[in-house]
Amino acid sequence: MKSTNLYRARLLGSCACLIFGVNAFAQQPGHTVLGKPDVLIVAGDLAPQQRDQLLEAARKFYEFWNTADPATLQSVISPRFVDRALPAGRPQGPTGPLIAIQNFKRAVPDLRCEITQQIVVSDRVVSHLRFTGHFSGTFAGTKGQGQTVDFIATDILRIQQGRITDNWHLEDNLTFLQQIGQVKH
Repeated sequence: MKSTNLYRARLLGSCACLIFGVNAFAQQPGHTVLGKPDVLIVAGDLAPQQRDQLLEAARKFYEFWNTADPATLQSVISPRFVDRALPAGRPQGPTGPLIAIQNFKRAVPDLRCEITQQIVVSDRVVSHLRFTGHFSGTFAGTKGQGQTVDFIATDILRIQQGRITDNWHLEDNLTFLQQIGQVKH
């Protein structure tokens, strides 16, 4: 316990973190409204330009999850993109997210991504996300009946020169599968 408290004190002391209640990027003209994170924590040693570049890249990535627009993804993902938590059957590289959103949109055509909180440090943006919609499409041979879908996910994005180069992610797939009737409670 003592070492944990010491670590927290060092982390907070060195970062001089700022906590915001509003994401300034959520409602810029021409952008899909993602909603405002309840919490945005930014390391105090980040230059405003670097902070803005990191948040804009993350915003565009989550806009892609709402719109499924390949141009939006292409504008923000590096050609050297690596999925560090690659699910079986998904191709590595920038085409992986395109395959993922196509599969999700087939099952949940009204899939929406909301950023609930973000932490920005160095070249990383950690985002806690909420995905919602209705299972009115098809998944694994099962046709949806409009069941509500509501699950969480967390991403760690590495962003260099305004492009996402790496993503470590974890989705609450069990909840999703339970909600669409693929797994019994």
